[in-house]
Amino acid sequence: YLNRACYNETATLTLHTLSKHIAKLLPVLRDVITDSKLPEEEIDIYRQSMKQRLKMSLRKSDFVAGRLIDAYLYGEAHPYGKYSSEADFDALQRKELVEFYQQYYRDGKLVMFAAGRLPQNLEQLLNEFFGDLPNNDRTAPDRSLVAAAEKKVRIINDENGVQGSIRIARPFPNRHHPDFQKTQVLNAVFGGFFGSRLMLNIREEKGYTYGIHSYLQNHINHSAWMIGTEAGREVSEATIEEVYKEMKDLREELIDEEELLLVRNYMIGGILGELDGPFQIIARWKNIVLNGMDESYFYNSINTIKTVTAEELQALAQKYLNPEDFYELVVI
Repeated sequence: YLNRACYNETATLTLHTLSKHIAKLLPVLRDVITDSKLPEEEIDIYRQSMKQRLKMSLRKSDFVAGRLIDAYLYGEAHPYGKYSSEADFDALQRKELVEFYQQYYRDGKLVMFAAGRLPQNLEQLLNEFFGDLPNNDRTAPDRSLVAAAEKKVRIINDENGVQGSIRIARPFPNRHHPDFQKTQVLNAVFGGFFGSRLMLNIREEKGYTYGIHSYLQNHINHSAWMIGTEAGREVSEATIEEVYKEMKDLREELIDEEELLLVRNYMIGGILGELDGPFQIIARWKNIVLNGMDESYFYNSINTIKTVTAEELQALAQKYLNPEDFYELVVI
């Protein structure tokens, strides 16, 4: 099984196979990286398919909200805030794709990860098929953020819509910032799992939504603290008020030890679950490497979960959970 994916800073090719077939499949993988033809007729099919998919997606409030909130946070010209339009697909030229492919795939930086039941000669095979490839650093220069001036936006995407897609977000430092790991614990308390305060209040008590979550975006250069949910049109504003109420409680009151213990156990249990098997382990290791960190980050994160205090979390809430710092978007 060969899969591919593309993200803001990285593109990945993932091969799953039996060990006995690796030697036969690695040359195929090399051809994908170095000798893809990108025929014009396939680009035409892709162009029409993506335009149709985009047209359908733009009718959905959650899709529109997800695009717009990033544009507000980072600016429409920033890679994190820029999204494709129908005009972009119409303007797509094979020559541009070929140049991009040559620069970033064939001649770009290549990092390889392997996990599972690996053959003893895997390193030899990787060197044989990929060792002669250039490994040029194609890291794009960090671009300055140009965030939107207006922080509260309401959009009617469907006059007859009965649901509001709510996104509340603020800029946040990346994983290298000393506050990041402790804030992940605070985020878990706030809205990071099913037993979080946002879920207990807005889903369980108020019944405004089936689910509401908060998280720190996984970008390399910049990040954001995001709260997202879909709520009934008539209760969207009330939902936002309750989000800010939970922020206020975290700023003004210490998290009690019982709740903090619950969150510690949840987060440690989640890490153990994510390390259940070689593929899960390599996925976590890949995230660490691609973010420019080493194994100490992993061990520090566990220590942070175990030792961060309620006072430290309150100080972080006072620093980062202030409504005036958040962009607020509702798309009906």
